[in-house]
Amino acid sequence: MTTPLATPPVPTHLPAKGQVVWRDRLSQLLESTGEGIFGIDMAGCCTFINRAGAEQLGYAPEQVLGKNMHELAHHTHAEGARQGEHYPEHLCPIFNAFRMALPCRIDTEHFWRRDGSAFAVEYSSYPIVENGQVQGAVVTFVDISARRQAEAALRQAHAVLEQRVSERTHELSEALQQLRELSAYTHTVREEERTRIAREVHDELGSLLVALKMDVGWLDKRLGEQQQREPEAAQAMRDTMRGKCQNMGRQIETAVENVGRIITDLRPSILDHQGLWAALDWQAHEFVQSAELELDWQMDVAQAIALPEPAAIGVFRIFQEMLSNVGRHAQASRVAIHITATPEAINIRVSDNGKGADTSAFEAVDAYGVMGMRERALHLGGTLGITSRVGAGTTFHLNIPL
Repeated sequence: MTTPLATPPVPTHLPAKGQVVWRDRLSQLLESTGEGIFGIDMAGCCTFINRAGAEQLGYAPEQVLGKNMHELAHHTHAEGARQGEHYPEHLCPIFNAFRMALPCRIDTEHFWRRDGSAFAVEYSSYPIVENGQVQGAVVTFVDISARRQAEAALRQAHAVLEQRVSERTHELSEALQQLRELSAYTHTVREEERTRIAREVHDELGSLLVALKMDVGWLDKRLGEQQQREPEAAQAMRDTMRGKCQNMGRQIETAVENVGRIITDLRPSILDHQGLWAALDWQAHEFVQSAELELDWQMDVAQAIALPEPAAIGVFRIFQEMLSNVGRHAQASRVAIHITATPEAINIRVSDNGKGADTSAFEAVDAYGVMGMRERALHLGGTLGITSRVGAGTTFHLNIPL
């Protein structure tokens, strides 16, 4: 059964028939709208309300007629610092529409339902004026709870996005700073290496060549005097010259060895001639021999595939830096090196029994060696894992998927 719409007031100047037609059309208009609409008199009591408005408040239309609308649906603050406090009638913007003839449109307040629940509402209140006198007000309202929730969700999403942008910006700033420091460190290391090589060439090869030059000059001078010497003196001179030649031969051998060592430091020839696995084997045994460490050596590369030259150099340099860290920092007596290679991946694990370190030491901004290894591994599409504990040694694990 349909409850009839509460009848709105009609203008008194219309003829009776016109009043009926006007009332019917207005009733149809109020009934068809989805917004809540009600009228109040000068006392704030409801004079008419449409079905949408009554249903939003949880009432039937006839249950609302004659009731004070502020006390019925607008009596208490629903949020903010004054949540739960009584909302005084004299502060109600709806009532000000007819008491002060001030139209208003509000979207920051709540109405209360019959069951005691509140809902966010947007309402407008306009005074009803007849013959220059305010007779009451017409109020339209709509439930905007869904809109408020969507706005809150949008604000939350915006806040989360701002937070993520801020975090990513901070991460990028840190990464850029680390990249700058790594670049500076790389330049420093390059200059130090150039200085070391120049010093070795000057101090060792230079001195050897000077000595050889002096010996050659001495031989030239003595050979010029050879015809003027007596047989016995000539024989003694030949013996001396033979000794000089032997000494020159030893100096030349030393120079050749020094040249070979410098070239090996710059780029081991075994890497070019015999490949990556032989170079790793040679480097490991050279290292433990010079560092006087025990070696646990395991290598399984029977199924390995050939790597492009840049990748092989990258793996070799990472391995060198692993051993260098052991030599500089570990204070170990034993190192275990396990290398496996398959068509799918390369795994290199270097473990020592040294003093170890806290994990944060390998994450420090000045841990350039570790940073360089990680950058090389990342460039090769792999990862470098480090596990270490004070007093329990350190393990470096390089994994490169192929």
